[in-house]
Amino acid sequence: MHIEIITTSNEVLKESGFGTMEACNSVLDAIQKNGYNVRLNVCNTRDDLDDVVRRRPELVVLAVKYIPVNNGGDIWLSDYFAQHGINFTGSSREVLKFDSNKVLAKTHLANKGVKTANYFMAIPGEYKTESELPITFPLFLKPLDAANGNGIDDLSFVNNFTDYENKLVSLYEIFNQPILVEEYLDGREFTVAVIKTHNGKLIVSAVEIIPPTSTNGLRILGAQAKKDDTEKLLKIDDNDVRFRVTTLAIDAFNALGVRDFGRIDIKANKSGECFFLEANLVPGLTCGSSYFPEAFDISHEFFYEKVIALLLAGGLARVSSTVPPNKYPGSNGKLLAAL
Repeated sequence: MHIEIITTSNEVLKESGFGTMEACNSVLDAIQKNGYNVRLNVCNTRDDLDDVVRRRPELVVLAVKYIPVNNGGDIWLSDYFAQHGINFTGSSREVLKFDSNKVLAKTHLANKGVKTANYFMAIPGEYKTESELPITFPLFLKPLDAANGNGIDDLSFVNNFTDYENKLVSLYEIFNQPILVEEYLDGREFTVAVIKTHNGKLIVSAVEIIPPTSTNGLRILGAQAKKDDTEKLLKIDDNDVRFRVTTLAIDAFNALGVRDFGRIDIKANKSGECFFLEANLVPGLTCGSSYFPEAFDISHEFFYEKVIALLLAGGLARVSSTVPPNKYPGSNGKLLAAL
């Protein structure tokens, strides 16, 4: 069994992914501890990817969604390896678009009856007065496709038209695209890590996120809080809350057509009603800090190497019978989240 991890020089990417080289090396070590031959590749060109294809690994682990190529367009890894008949982890490009475009995911899920916060898209100057806005204040502004809290800070919460316009202009200047404007949800925040095992069952770990309190008394999970690692992840002890959060996450995961694994972010309003926020389908895997492995540790006391083994299970199941025996963790197939 030969596995290869594919990443790129991703320090400037604002998209989701496993993380820095530290995270990729942690994944590498975990796969080795699970008894597989594995190689880590930093691919920046099509030639780098062609080299991987020539080696014909049984499985490639995609740590990023695409490789940016100057003057040539992005190379989407799921498309590339599918075209070359190489087995890969995670979802197809058709599904990964829901990770890259928050509005696309929200619209898709709303059409399937999954609750999501009311929203609209806007560019500077599109709405001239408060009365023209499709949703009343308070509102929350964020980029359409950025990950890791990029573009989100205290000023993302707006309660008047002047603040709305100022934040809108600021985000538009940085990201050069229409900005997502959502109704502000004033309740608790959750993230749910989901893995689909080789037999199609789901292992689900839901945790609550407690962002630090800002100088304005808000709890906003922005880029600075994530960078400083000042937010807290807590086990959800209330069975009813856990049921509602987990059920919504499973509904979103299935409705989006996610393969192998993903993380679903959810927020509640003050009355406890839960809404889908966004999907992260190439979740961070930094050992000791990323939400995906930490959620499994908090909810089920799964150590990091077990989480990585579970994460690989779907991909390994697509390999021929050369997979070593007893290498499919969680084979009893039970839904481990308490509903």
